[in-house]
Amino acid sequence: MSTQFLHTMIRVGDLGAALRFFCDGLGLTEIGRYDNEGGRFTLVFLASPPDIARMGGIPKGVSPTQMDIPMVELTHNWDEKDYAGGRNFGHLAYRVDDIYAATQRFVDLGVPISRPPRDGRMTFVRSPDGISVELLQKGEALAPQEPWASAPNIGVW
Repeated sequence: MSTQFLHTMIRVGDLGAALRFFCDGLGLTEIGRYDNEGGRFTLVFLASPPDIARMGGIPKGVSPTQMDIPMVELTHNWDEKDYAGGRNFGHLAYRVDDIYAATQRFVDLGVPISRPPRDGRMTFVRSPDGISVELLQKGEALAPQEPWASAPNIGVW
């Protein structure tokens, strides 16, 4: 199995304060932003300047999850301001060559699939300690296929 680390997602209550911390304090650079009115959230992807330089700059029209550099994803849920009990940590993300084969490996290990790859693009599983791990299909999404296309979510992701 080929995996590539993509990002760590954390939820933030005050996006401006988080950006000051990570950009002004830590020196990261914003490389992508996605506002979702319907879902009432904003995603902001940050990377280090050396990682950005290594890939030749920020490519135009490329989703941050398709870039080949490690990132921090800040998720700002517009209506949530305080995350209690560690809910501010979101997930680790890895790119995989075949989302269906990667998901099946976890099934074979007895791991419940929190969010099946119904879209041929994304799966969520949880570690034995409850850490959420996102698997993303390398390149374009694979064609939907059973048993995944109709599989329900199990638990939270």
